[in-house]
Amino acid sequence: MSELSPAALQAIEAARAFVAEHVRPQAAAWERAERDSRDSLPAAAKPGLLGLQVPVAFGGSGLSFTCKMRVAELLAAADFGFAMSLINTHNVADDLAREASAEVALRYVPDLLSGRRIGCTALTEPGAGSDFAAIETRARTVAGGWRLDGRKAWITNAAHADVLVVYAQTEPGSAAAGIAAFVVDASRAGFHREPRTSVSAVRSMGTGGFRLERYLCRDDEMLHPPGQAFKRALHAINGARVYVAAMCCGMVADGMRLASAYGRQRRTFGKSLHEHQGWRWSLANAAIDLDAARALADAAAERIDAGSDVQGAAARAKIFATRMAQEHLAALLHAMGAEGLHEQYPLVRHLAAVQVAGLVDGSTEMLLERVAREIRGP
Repeated sequence: MSELSPAALQAIEAARAFVAEHVRPQAAAWERAERDSRDSLPAAAKPGLLGLQVPVAFGGSGLSFTCKMRVAELLAAADFGFAMSLINTHNVADDLAREASAEVALRYVPDLLSGRRIGCTALTEPGAGSDFAAIETRARTVAGGWRLDGRKAWITNAAHADVLVVYAQTEPGSAAAGIAAFVVDASRAGFHREPRTSVSAVRSMGTGGFRLERYLCRDDEMLHPPGQAFKRALHAINGARVYVAAMCCGMVADGMRLASAYGRQRRTFGKSLHEHQGWRWSLANAAIDLDAARALADAAAERIDAGSDVQGAAARAKIFATRMAQEHLAALLHAMGAEGLHEQYPLVRHLAAVQVAGLVDGSTEMLLERVAREIRGP
């Protein structure tokens, strides 16, 4: 793994402090919907967590993907949903800073970096999930721009996003070749937010949907044109697979920390739990698989930072990390017994979150097909 820069190490330490001060103390209340996780975004902006990769010219830090991945892991160790929410806002700011017209970027990027606005990227539709090329949201040319019509569903941050990167089909029947991406402002006519997705866990992701009905985009609000948008989306999805893998590692590491601390003080049959061979082996197995998952995520992140093809590496990292987390978080909860069910421990939230992790940015089954194609060869 390539060495992180001093600025990246400083950002990671700032993230660690932010997690201790703002995320861990509030995560349970976010899950109970007693507080709103988006209220913590301005606090995350102060140490620059919303601009890690954003170019310095736009007020960001211009750091590596690996740095962002490390921060995502720390955030997810406390609350996976908030980590997804923050990183998605960051990604919209980065996309607009690099690709939008100067006017559009200046209109939105400063507010995204400060946490005054929340961003999301909208690909998924009620009838198009992993089959991204099948999206039906339509973009039609009109005088001075584009008219957008369609629905998006199961989108991180859509429950309250202000600035959205929306992918739409400009030429029905052309599949991926006709897809473009547009900057959408939720305050404009034609944007209709739908009721928050009724999920029973991971509320801090802000999962939701919206409708566009005769929504008008100006010409300069096309972010990625047909022929480029699909490739740009796949690049972003591959990156997401890598940081989601790291997030799974963060949750397992947190579970191990909790179980190990509990095992030192809990005594059964005259011994601490750590003195029972079978009990400590469950932690040892988790540690071994955690190291393997981190190695896969690190290798994929290094490829991203080097500008190399990462499709296969990203698929492997996400498949292994989500499987590893699903297995070992359940085992770690079992190792703590009924104590682990208490709200003071995040293990139940982690277990729910890792099921989400297995579905976002490509299901395990779809990614297995990606790896199988590599094995088969041309």
